[in-house]
Amino acid sequence: MFRFRHRDKRSFRQFKRPPKKEQYRHLQQQLVNGITALVGLFVLGTFWYRFIEGWTWLDAAYMTMNILATVGIGEIYPLSQLSRLFTLFLILMGVMVIGYIVNRFTEAFIQGYFQDGIQRSQERRLLESLNQHYILCGFGRTGRQVALEFQAEGIPFVLLESDSHQIEEAKELGYIIIQGDATLDETLIKAKIERALCLVTALSSDADNLYTVLSAKTLNPNIRTIARASTEEAVKKLQRAGADAVVSPYITGGKRLAAAALRPQVMDFVDGILSSGDGSVYLEECMIDPISCPCVNQSLKQIGLRSLSGALVVAIRRQNGQLIVSPTAETILLAFDILICMGTPEQLNQLNQILAPLQSSFIRLPKQI
Repeated sequence: MFRFRHRDKRSFRQFKRPPKKEQYRHLQQQLVNGITALVGLFVLGTFWYRFIEGWTWLDAAYMTMNILATVGIGEIYPLSQLSRLFTLFLILMGVMVIGYIVNRFTEAFIQGYFQDGIQRSQERRLLESLNQHYILCGFGRTGRQVALEFQAEGIPFVLLESDSHQIEEAKELGYIIIQGDATLDETLIKAKIERALCLVTALSSDADNLYTVLSAKTLNPNIRTIARASTEEAVKKLQRAGADAVVSPYITGGKRLAAAALRPQVMDFVDGILSSGDGSVYLEECMIDPISCPCVNQSLKQIGLRSLSGALVVAIRRQNGQLIVSPTAETILLAFDILICMGTPEQLNQLNQILAPLQSSFIRLPKQI
């Protein structure tokens, strides 16, 4: 019942103030009508002087253009009384139509119609050039926070949203956005999902998140999908649907609240690393790519990661899913191992020079460097 009322209220706001897209479409139609009327007057005047006065086509067109432009050079040839009345009508209508067009152009300039058109063109070109990017579905409370984190990390991402008011807010923040239903294949295709690296769906409905994951995995089986869930049952269904990670804000929030109460110093340390608020310590992950990494089948001692970069290898995730916590110096690095490392921005940058990053074609450097 609450959702129904909320949607009704939102629809009422849209009725009172149409979205910019509708305003621009209406303004564009007015400009087209004004220009069409001006062309119609030119054709009418040209035909009148050609067939009523018997002038040549060039003289008739020249006279009509002078009248509509209000140059006031006078008559080319003497006019009959009827043609003078028609000329008065043409002058009056020309002034009105040109004034109408100038007014519409001024309104379009003030409302930013031309600026928005240039911006939309730039966004289309940028969208076409995106590769190894992230797709964020939904710009609610959860999606808004995800977008802020992506922006802070310098991650290229595309936002998918269907609500016009959320779209306006996202555009004001400078995000690349596509208006449409994220559960539909055509919307995901517009977001270049075949070239995307990861999809995060933070829609308000668990069913919509489920459909989005299924569609994403169908269009790009290799894409990593992360979904938001409201209940434990939804978590299980999303995992069965193929989601690589499922996060429940309520379950996770409850665990963090309990941990903050029982182990406050540990939580402060972990939060500081994850958020990197002070810009001193970060967590990053790197993958051992057998093609570009020379460290395959070598131990941490042989590579000398700690001495060369200063970064600390906190854990190693094997390709089979095995997690090695606090690896020793004798631990061997295998192909496709994922290293979870901790260090300063400079240390992690140096680590990137030694190991292949998780995305070999897109190196995500720590922020605040």
